Amino acid sequence: MVTTEYSGTGDPARSLALLWRTREKTSRKGGDLSVDRIVRAAIEVADAEGLAALSMRRVAERLGVGTMSLYTHVPGKGELLDVMLDTVYGETARPEDVPGGWRGRLAQIARETWALYLRHPWLLQVATTRPPLGPNLIARYEYELRAVDGIGLTDLEMDAVVTLVGSYVHGAARGAVEAAQAAQRTGMTEQQWWHAHAPYLEKAMDPRRFPLAARVGTAAGQEYQAAADPGRAFEFGLARILDGIEVLVRDRCAAG
Repeated sequence: MVTTEYSGTGDPARSLALLWRTREKTSRKGGDLSVDRIVRAAIEVADAEGLAALSMRRVAERLGVGTMSLYTHVPGKGELLDVMLDTVYGETARPEDVPGGWRGRLAQIARETWALYLRHPWLLQVATTRPPLGPNLIARYEYELRAVDGIGLTDLEMDAVVTLVGSYVHGAARGAVEAAQAAQRTGMTEQQWWHAHAPYLEKAMDPRRFPLAARVGTAAGQEYQAAADPGRAFEFGLARILDGIEVLVRDRCAAG
């Protein structure tokens, strides 16, 4: 069963204190137990076992400590999830010198985010309409906005553009993650699945009944040696998103 969690469900004051580390306690019973250690362990659990497996008890087991010792540092799962999110947001590279102007900068941001989802698939199961206001998230947002600053867009359009790119990557990454998980759970790669099913697909796609599906599906299958190629689809869609933004930028420049 797919689990959906929601960021921003913890106590806001406690979450902000954890996110910005304004209050850090050290437990004598827990030795060098800290927020950072707890968060790293929680991320490892989510990476290895999925978000459904994440609990304060499971994190404590991974750290080899009692569950109650975690509450000295983290009030609960809601606050822990916020800090997990902000921590992994800090993994994305933010180079200043990216070739290709604003298109190159947005493409770089999109690819970094795509890679982040592949490293941490559980991110796709967290609804972030109420985002944790941590230092890494805000720094990331600042960096994304700088990618389109000064190109003729209004402030609201700048926000909409980075939101559009982020939403596209989120949706595109889901297919790639599902393909990877299918291979892990079935023990069969996409290529192996394709070769096992291709003869039957050819029979099912009768060109007399489904001429377009047979023609296009055959061409795609032969090229990908799989039912789909998430990486290629991501790059194709990203280019089309950037094309659309370019039209907006060109219109704004012409009007100004």
